[in-house]
Order: sequence, then C-alpha cells, then structure tokens
Amino acid sequence: MVDLRSDTLTRPSEGMRRAMATAEVGDDVFGEDPTVRKLEAMAADRLGFEAALFVPTGTMGNQIAIHLHTSPGDDVLLDRSSHIYNYELGAMAAWSGVVPRILDGVSGAPLPEQLRQSIGPEIYYMARPTLLTLENSANHAGGTVLDPDRTAALLDIAERHNVRTHLDGARVFNAAVALDCGPADLASRFDTAMFCLSKGLGAPVGSLLCGSSDLIRDARVVRKRMGGGMRQSGILAAAGLYALDHNVERLVHDHAGARSLAVAMANHPAFKIDPETVVTNIVIAEVVEPFEAGSILSALAGRQILGVGMGPGRIRLVTHLDVGENEIQQAVDTLAALPNVPDMS
Repeated sequence: MVDLRSDTLTRPSEGMRRAMATAEVGDDVFGEDPTVRKLEAMAADRLGFEAALFVPTGTMGNQIAIHLHTSPGDDVLLDRSSHIYNYELGAMAAWSGVVPRILDGVSGAPLPEQLRQSIGPEIYYMARPTLLTLENSANHAGGTVLDPDRTAALLDIAERHNVRTHLDGARVFNAAVALDCGPADLASRFDTAMFCLSKGLGAPVGSLLCGSSDLIRDARVVRKRMGGGMRQSGILAAAGLYALDHNVERLVHDHAGARSLAVAMANHPAFKIDPETVVTNIVIAEVVEPFEAGSILSALAGRQILGVGMGPGRIRLVTHLDVGENEIQQAVDTLAALPNVPDMS
C-alpha cells in the first residue's frame, strides 16, 4: 500500500527510535527536561527567534499565539484557505473570543492591496484587526510557498498599522527547501512562528512555537492552561532533534516525487493540474466532470494507492519520507493506468 493521504503518517526511523530510547529526561512542567530545552533552543535558532516552546500539536501552537496577540472581540486577518480557519474547529473563538476576518487571497495568501483594504480606518465602533496570520507552505492551496519578498510586503503593511503577525509554518521547512533559503528567511520577521515536527520532518508528535523570550514565557502559561504541559517529554523532543538534524535536506526528494505525481495527473483526462505549481510535497488536482473524486479515490484505493478528498471535486496526494522512489513510481503507473472514462471499476 502506498499511503499518500498525508505526511503525518510517517513512522519513526530506527535512528530516531534509538535517539528517543536514550534521551535524557526531566519534568518539563518544572522546566527540567534537558532534551526539551535543547530542542527549543535549536528551533529558536533555526527560525531566527530568541526562544521557543515545545507543544503537542501545531493547532495548539497556533492557538497559543492567537491568544497572546489578541483580546476578546478582536478580528484576526487570514486567508480563506488557511488551516487556522478551516481545520482548527473555531478554536480562536472558543479559546480567545476573536473572529476571523476572511481574505480571498491568491495561492493561499492575501495580496498586499487586499490586506491594506481589509484593515481600513480606525473607528471605535468597528472591530479592529489586531493579528495577521499567514501560512507557509499553504496546505489547502496545494503546498504553494510565500517567498521572502511577498512575505515582507505583507508584513510591512501589518507593521505600519500596528497589526501583530503570526506564521503558521507547519511546513515551513518544505517552503524553505523549495525556495532554497533558510527557514529564518521566511519566519524571523513575524512576532511568532510555529512549525511542526510531525509532518515532513518525520517525528511522531510535536510542534514548536517561536517568539521573543517574553512572549514564550507567557506562552508557557497558556500551554499549561490549555492542557499542554508535558512531563518527561524529552523522549518526544529527542525525535524532534533527530528530525532537524537528519530530515530537512531530504525534503527535496519529497518535492520531486510530488512533481512526478502531478505530471502523471496532468496527463490523465480526469484531472486538471499544472505541474509547475507543485513546488513542495502536496499535490491537489481538480477532478474534471464527468469524472468524480470519490470514484477516483476508490479506484486508487483498490489499486493500493491512498489519497484524500479536499472539498468538492478535488483530490490531494502528499509525499513523505516513508514513500520512496519505488512507491512513487507505483503511484505514477497506477494513475497512468486509470481508465480514461468515468467508470473507474
């Protein structure tokens, strides 16, 4: 079975398991886990921040940041396709009492003029946007990336209007590899940034929230309040250290595999996709009528290839470190062999 549903499906390698088994641990709620402290220092350094906090999930990292940057009744500016808006169960309203102000951007992010218009004049009886969140890479937009110049243009506008900024960088290392730059080039100007260890980097669990020393001190309180205080979590942090040391440069292979899948889909009449837009490890293709996404996914599953639907008429395939060249070729051959008529039986 070639499982392309998500890059969260990876299993720890033998080397990662050994690092976890031999990790030095302590009670992290007491601030006494040395492996967690080492991971947090490494994460902050990689993204260009003063400090970082190890959290169980990317959603928690995002929501802690929103909680720190806003007050109840504020608006949060974000793209309609963003993970925070679509896949975090309205947590910004539940935890922080804030409301999303939706922008219909391009390739997963607003254009500068859209952002300027969304902030508008400061009138006391209108809710003020106090936070801008951006996502890099943009999952729902097909793993598209925000380059440093476009990011800087948006951050300039936010800073000019005293709007704080947070990066949902769940896959920021994928974005950095695709752009041939460092993750700090994409993250360090934000007030906070989060990235996941448990996606393309291949760790079993965990994310890091990065920011100033003062913000991360406050974030530690919010993490505990949200139930995210962990004890001997150095066992998990060791997996993160291994991932950052061993699994970043290899992301280029995931990106190449995704491009191969995109080319195979582009050559089949059931799909509409431009392979040139596939620059990281996520492939999202539109299904052309009269073909149906559900039928195609069932046909692929029957042929030992797993993908997922991404809303009406779209299919997502995601490459990762547990999918090698042979598995990619199997998926490419399977896509090419799908019937050219809507009946996928």
